[in-house]
Amino acid sequence: MDAPVPELEARADACADALRDADSVLLASHIDADGLTSAGIASTALERAGITHDVVFSKQLDDEEIAGIAAHDHDTVLFTDFGSGQLDSIAEHEERGDFTPVIADHHQPAEADTQFHLNPLLEGVDGGKELSGAGASYVLARALLSDEATDLAALAVVGAVGDMQTVNGELVGANVAIAEEGVAAGVLDTAKDLALYGTQTRPLPKLLEYASEVYVPGITNDQNGAMRFLDGLDVDLHDGGDWRTWASLDHDERQTVVSALVKRAVRNGVSGDKVTDLVGTTYTLLEEEAGTELRDASEFSTLLNATARYERGDVGLAVCLGERGEPLDSARELLRTHRRNLSEGLSWVKDEGVTVEDDLQWFHAEDRIRETIVGIVAGMALGAEDVESDRPIVGFGEKNDEEVKVSARGTPALVNRGLDLSVVMREASQSVGGDGGGHTVAAGATVPKGEERAFLDAAADEIAAQIE
Repeated sequence: MDAPVPELEARADACADALRDADSVLLASHIDADGLTSAGIASTALERAGITHDVVFSKQLDDEEIAGIAAHDHDTVLFTDFGSGQLDSIAEHEERGDFTPVIADHHQPAEADTQFHLNPLLEGVDGGKELSGAGASYVLARALLSDEATDLAALAVVGAVGDMQTVNGELVGANVAIAEEGVAAGVLDTAKDLALYGTQTRPLPKLLEYASEVYVPGITNDQNGAMRFLDGLDVDLHDGGDWRTWASLDHDERQTVVSALVKRAVRNGVSGDKVTDLVGTTYTLLEEEAGTELRDASEFSTLLNATARYERGDVGLAVCLGERGEPLDSARELLRTHRRNLSEGLSWVKDEGVTVEDDLQWFHAEDRIRETIVGIVAGMALGAEDVESDRPIVGFGEKNDEEVKVSARGTPALVNRGLDLSVVMREASQSVGGDGGGHTVAAGATVPKGEERAFLDAAADEIAAQIE
């Protein structure tokens, strides 16, 4: 089978050779859904290749974290889903002989470089939309194992979806080639279906009530309205008294619901563009149990994010490595906690309100919202009915006594107009003595406490210069 991303084949082969030559490898990965799937893919590939390794996670790869990684007794360090942006610091350790770095990342590289560096941006492939960290890890796994790695394509798709790399509801670019390998391997199915979150696990009324993708008056955020809508359909939507899930419906039943939902949306003035968003490409993991969070790429990525936001990367990794039982139970409990905290966080933002300025809008949660979920809450707030979507939103959360976490979220429409939040976060944070980065539509930073206003001013200037 040909390489999934031919542009990266030479770099992937070089990185694979470096790993084979290592006495032992420390796998260091980012701790979000993309980072966890990256680690899962890389760890599985190393294990299959007979390469001894350990795994560590980090929320933010700064100089202190890199020094801690260097203190481990491994001659080679494989960085997944981060490392490119920290190459200046990594290169210093390499020059001192602390370790040989191998990097599989998709973030903007720093000025320094290293011999074993797998990053789509270095070969003209868009790392923000076309290949995630998990995708880069998958390309490396294929170089290590050839066709024996194709079953890992499903995890790579979970990582890409979790990294918000879908465009108009579906993956694009190199991610498509990886998904096709997953389909060919029999571990993944792609289909056009209702593009709402929770099709595997949410009872139908909750699926429609909580759907934030498209606001349908009388159904979205309306429990009784959603139930009345479903009760009015000529479909048996109950199973022994309980509501069925979308996953349990057959093709004809789904068609009936979608048709009625589209008619209701159009009748209530929902725009044609929004109505088409109701249907998109879904990514189903065929080896996972139907009706569970792991069956759907979007729900799987949310489960992993829940473990990451509460510093339980070990749990998320165990699930990615195929462990079920206790690890999956723990992940589900973390997800329940995560959802409760998100709901409380969003309610707080709605109650306190968002400060709207010319080029951005912002809120400061202080210690009322965990700094690890401020970005998710900001994204949810941006999609809320009473928050403007014509400018990015910035959320602040207390990180410690000296630092504040900053998270920014935009929309695809703003990105199409020139918005690049990775640049905004990097430039604005560095102007006040902090550091940051990320992607065009979602990025983060850490800044000194007390510098929030100066940060906002710098961010607003950068946004104004970007957006047409």
